[in-house]
Amino acid sequence: MQRRTLLAAGGGALLALGGGGILLNRRNADPESLLPGAAHAQESGGELPEVVEMVLGDPDATVEVIEYASYTCPHCASFHANQYQSIKANYIDTGKIRFVYREVYFDRPGLWASMIARCPGDTDFFFNVSNLLYEKQSEWLASGDPAIIVQDLRTLAKTAGLDDATLDACLSDGAKAESLFTWYQANVERDGINSTPSFLIDGEKHGNMTYDDFAGILDGKLS
Repeated sequence: MQRRTLLAAGGGALLALGGGGILLNRRNADPESLLPGAAHAQESGGELPEVVEMVLGDPDATVEVIEYASYTCPHCASFHANQYQSIKANYIDTGKIRFVYREVYFDRPGLWASMIARCPGDTDFFFNVSNLLYEKQSEWLASGDPAIIVQDLRTLAKTAGLDDATLDACLSDGAKAESLFTWYQANVERDGINSTPSFLIDGEKHGNMTYDDFAGILDGKLS
């Protein structure tokens, strides 16, 4: 499986999937084009809504880890199934670090997954659904058909407690889609993110790594 890599194109961010997909770039970033095909953008009140950072662990911890990942990235799914579980148990749940998760949008399905995870605006819900999205990634992405992907995402979201009316509202929120896309672009350009998963550990950029390597860096920072 190929690691997802961001490529500069036309002055904006164009993302290469290593296969087929619905690529996102600045030219198709209007709210209507970001939404699922059956959804119609809700009227925006003018200013875009603020994007809330999703944070676990001790907010005042001296060591901060920021993960950049995409819900459609297979290496990100592998990281969350493996290294992340030990990092969470040994460093996040114990309050040793502040862990921030930031989405990268390679394609519209990744954005739709993010909009569903962020639907209620609740941190616990977000991380619970994120776990589901990674665990079931091969299933909801399997068809490659945008219409089927949306239905599979909706089915997954319902297992987490969302109903159809709530999902309709979330997936038609054009202002939120535009805000998330703008936020993601600013993040990756500012922090020099060029592949996923990527990590900023106290501001230092790192690529994917084993748990032992991750723990070694964290222990060094904590000591």
